[in-house]
Amino acid sequence: MMIELPEELEAALRVQANAHGVSAAGYVREVLERDLASSREGQSSGPPFKTGRGMFAKYGKAPSAEEIDANRAEMFRNFGEGD
Repeated sequence: MMIELPEELEAALRVQANAHGVSAAGYVREVLERDLASSREGQSSGPPFKTGRGMFAKYGKAPSAEEIDANRAEMFRNFGEGD
């Protein structure tokens, strides 16, 4: 199989292959095997897993860290004080 790559992608591929101590073809083979193995495992386990990402988008923007800290301080302002 022959794959045509832009020069900059081929250069990046050679750098990664050298860093892993293998040839460019060997590195491509490793990457493809790893990627395809994970996709084959996912296919055999049933329907794809749906993530919760974006599940709360309908409620608007998430509070900032400062808003969370202010709310926490307000909630626990009198915590531990007697009646």
